[in-house]
Amino acid sequence: MIPGVILAAGRSTRMGRAKALLAVPGGEATFVSRVAHVLLAGGAADILVVGRPDDQPLREEIDRIGGRVQFIENPRADAGQLSSLIAGLNAADHPGIRALLVTPVDLPLIRPATVAALLAAFSSSARAVARVTCGGRHGHPVIFGRAVFDALRRADPEAGAKAVVRAHPVLNVEVDDPGVLQDIDTPDDYAALSTTSTEG
Repeated sequence: MIPGVILAAGRSTRMGRAKALLAVPGGEATFVSRVAHVLLAGGAADILVVGRPDDQPLREEIDRIGGRVQFIENPRADAGQLSSLIAGLNAADHPGIRALLVTPVDLPLIRPATVAALLAAFSSSARAVARVTCGGRHGHPVIFGRAVFDALRRADPEAGAKAVVRAHPVLNVEVDDPGVLQDIDTPDDYAALSTTSTEG
């Protein structure tokens, strides 16, 4: 069983408003609902959305999505993204969990086929970490196997999960999906996303 963890506890300071609740151009879905449904469609077991304890709008959006999507508090959100990953890990960790499929909320264009390909490659590999690449560039999602759960918990918050990735053999799964690299961090990024969607 491999649940999905969506990291959504940042303050979105560069964007100026909550990225999780931005509308995906061309539809009514928010970033968080789009990413959650993509992970589920690609084969993730359940979805844990990690947010700030006081983020009531995000809680309400997760309630609206419903189903196998639930909100997880990160009381240490200001400690950085690794703290959110660990909050999701701690919420999901039980004997039936083989791994976690992790992505930030600000990559709304990932495709279900990409998630399915990553899960399939991980399941047929002995590697403890798997990540998608596009054109040789590393992107998201990333899968962390149970073998590295303790290493994630012990990792230096300054180095984050990247230190764990560097310390273990990684399975790189090449996909034809530019969305795995397209994180939306600023108003300019969002404007470019809207333009791309309109032109497409």
